[in-house]
Amino acid sequence: MSGLTVNSFFLGDSSGVSFSIIVDAIDKETGNVQVPSCSGSERVGDWDLSVTPGVGASKVTVTFTRSLQLCLPNATDCCTTPLCVVETLQVSACSGSVMLAHLLIQAEIYANSSFMGNVSENASVIPNQVFQPLGSCPCDLTDGACDVRCCCDPECTPDLKQLFNRSCFTGVFGGDVNPPFDQLCSTKTTEYTPDWFPLLCVQSSLSNTPFLGYFYDGSISAPKVPPFRIPVQASPGKLFTGYRSGDPIMTEDDEYFTIPQQSLAGLCVENAPVAYLQEFDVKCLSEAASYKEGLPHDVRINSGTGDFIQQNVIYRTITDTGKFITRSEGLPTAGVPCQNVTFAEHYVFMWEDDNIKGVNVTVFLGNLCDGETLTQRFTAEFVSLKSDNAAEVSDNPGYRVGNAVRAANMNASDTAGSLRIWQPADRGLCSSAAHTPVLFGVDSFSGCVLEVDINENCSLLRGNVTEKLNSLIQATHVGKRHNANESNLNDWVEIIRLDPSNPSISASPTDLTGICPDVPASLNIRIIFAAVGAVQGIPREEILAVQISYSTVTWQFQCDLTCENTASLLPITAAVQFIRVPAWPPVPMTRARRPGPHTH
Repeated sequence: MSGLTVNSFFLGDSSGVSFSIIVDAIDKETGNVQVPSCSGSERVGDWDLSVTPGVGASKVTVTFTRSLQLCLPNATDCCTTPLCVVETLQVSACSGSVMLAHLLIQAEIYANSSFMGNVSENASVIPNQVFQPLGSCPCDLTDGACDVRCCCDPECTPDLKQLFNRSCFTGVFGGDVNPPFDQLCSTKTTEYTPDWFPLLCVQSSLSNTPFLGYFYDGSISAPKVPPFRIPVQASPGKLFTGYRSGDPIMTEDDEYFTIPQQSLAGLCVENAPVAYLQEFDVKCLSEAASYKEGLPHDVRINSGTGDFIQQNVIYRTITDTGKFITRSEGLPTAGVPCQNVTFAEHYVFMWEDDNIKGVNVTVFLGNLCDGETLTQRFTAEFVSLKSDNAAEVSDNPGYRVGNAVRAANMNASDTAGSLRIWQPADRGLCSSAAHTPVLFGVDSFSGCVLEVDINENCSLLRGNVTEKLNSLIQATHVGKRHNANESNLNDWVEIIRLDPSNPSISASPTDLTGICPDVPASLNIRIIFAAVGAVQGIPREEILAVQISYSTVTWQFQCDLTCENTASLLPITAAVQFIRVPAWPPVPMTRARRPGPHTH
């Protein structure tokens, strides 16, 4: 335990069970753990214990209640040393005087090094950085306190530096204000040096570095909080000359037009800007207690030429909520307060050339009750007004960021295939994990966990994990373009598979129980693509190759005080990486030679 709060779970029915906490669970004379007892209480000293009952399990929370600020002169209720708390706790679950379960917690908590004093509002005079560096330690931003990861900060004690000495800021910001430059005679690097180096080089001290000229002239700096707006154009008149692919769509108030979208980490970002001509289809989890409405639909959108477009909104009601709502087990269905919320929003942007001509929004509403989890869906689609087919997004046959990667199984009569990654739910188990398609241009990392018994057969475990990973790749080919024709094999690239090694390890009396080497626990999907042209100024992105490989780990059974009747968790992952390459190999560089004398 290194924070103020630690959580654990008591499995089973907690009715009639009393929970207590005991400090100093280690005998100071012998150093042994004291025998668990039911004589503790829910609050001891600076520690507080709380229990949240649940269905089949109860959440047990232990909280440290005292302040973690370092002591100032004449201060009390604070930490005298950076390592503020070192204690061993024992949490017990008892039914009467009978011990049902106990848990040991080793707490090592450091003091909070954040600065709590007053910050001066006076303007600061910055020296002229043309002749001297801005400071010997630019990452030292807080006066009288240690800045995390700033190893040149004199306020950082050696004990604090041990917490981040492997993650120090590098370069000029980290204190290297006079780095050796390439033209220096003592520099050993040859990456950016010309052919005549070191025949001609600069002999100078590092204090006379050419990097000084890269700084701006110092003047007076006053504190200023910039607003969340961007200056579009200083001169009056039209705000825009048109959008380009990837530009953020702006509103009438010069702010970003936002729709909830998914980040690279898999979480939903509520106020994510919408990029021009980049479609998406995302799902976000929300509970009734934490539900928030997004951007109102009366916001007008900048068309790209300075005109403003009003959204055309249509409201519909969801009758079958089973696809959107997950109910917690054991909760009553009658008499629960509900609210009318947004279940899904579908945006259709009509565009022509560099401008937006119209926006149609379909909002699906339904009732969300307490204790329910809502899976909201947000989609954005761009429809070209020049296209003959209204369902076509544009005349560009290439992929755009956010398009689902086309997949096909050419070895089957039904060539429909899939290229997916996991979308975990509940406890993150693979048995309950859903799937989501691989989206073009979006690097992603997902996974789930398998429950493995201590006596698991290693060969069966490898086969089970490989089967789980291969279930994500139900395809032999991937479409080069978004509109790849299934009947034309030239529109597809074959998936290159680097199958995992299958060691023949037979059981023997010397095998160790609970250890399996060479388990293929990670699936790596690498997709190579390039821009092979442009349509109406939009790059035409095509997939050139797809490779699938596996990474192995050594699985070892993990258990607490006892390993009987328990299962360990094995995490398996899938990573997708998009690699951009030139459409054609670059022309090799040649060294120019001076022509020699000619003989006549």
